[in-house]
Amino acid sequence: GIIVLEELEHAKARGAEIYAEVTGFGATSDGHDMVAPSGEGGERAMRLALGTLPEGRTVSYINAHGTSTPVGDVGEVEAVRRVFENKDMPLISSTKSMTGHSQGATGAQEAIYCLLMLKNNFIAPSINIEELDTGIKPSEIACELVEDVTHDTVMTNSFGFGGTNGSMLLSRYHQ
Repeated sequence: GIIVLEELEHAKARGAEIYAEVTGFGATSDGHDMVAPSGEGGERAMRLALGTLPEGRTVSYINAHGTSTPVGDVGEVEAVRRVFENKDMPLISSTKSMTGHSQGATGAQEAIYCLLMLKNNFIAPSINIEELDTGIKPSEIACELVEDVTHDTVMTNSFGFGGTNGSMLLSRYHQ
């Protein structure tokens, strides 16, 4: 797939279907460990992204980086809890459970999956979970398809080797 990012006026002028608008982005580097994230950098990236989210917008779903590693998955969920401490915590899943990890292309692929969920009002599940880590609550993770979700904004996280972290917010476009 492909995503075209363009100025709103340009998209409207050419009559493009506007799937969403980027309403937040955060990028950080924590350098904690080459392969074992601390969660702190991911937390900062999410906070930076949320810092530009227009008032009244709410996040209903997070596509976690979620690579099925105990240290990474639990650390990310703990970071999400800290970020959303006084608000309704969005439901989380990881599309990597269905697609695998395509390394450099993963962020773009996951943005496409988030756009499809936003447009079609569903949350894709994390599949093949036999037992959740004890540090993760069952109510936090979508292990089954969730339909009829009214999304306003979704978040997608990409946390890479060496502590590079990105978090992006995609919001439903309202004319």
